[in-house]
Amino acid sequence: MKKHGAHVIPLPVARALKKFGADIRIARLKRGITTAMMAERIGIHRSTYSKMEKGDPLVGLGAYAAALFVLGFGTPLGDLIDQRADDTGLLLDLTSLPQRIRPKKKPQSL
Repeated sequence: MKKHGAHVIPLPVARALKKFGADIRIARLKRGITTAMMAERIGIHRSTYSKMEKGDPLVGLGAYAAALFVLGFGTPLGDLIDQRADDTGLLLDLTSLPQRIRPKKKPQSL
């Protein structure tokens, strides 16, 4: 685990964020957008944007989502954990089903 301030980030997560930030940087450069322009379009300070490109885990998820949108990737976070494709969740739903169904008792009339 990698310690980030008071937060402990699992090493694979830290690596993935660094790659994600680097990928955002490359996409920005390919589009000819400056860091100042990106920060302005996202609505964050330029120093925060610089942290984003470094994969800082303390940068808000909304900023990362806005960067993807500004770069033309749409809104991929909305489908990242699609419940219809959650195989583990679907299996857990199946395991919580009752083993048998009993008919409901009819109320006795007087």
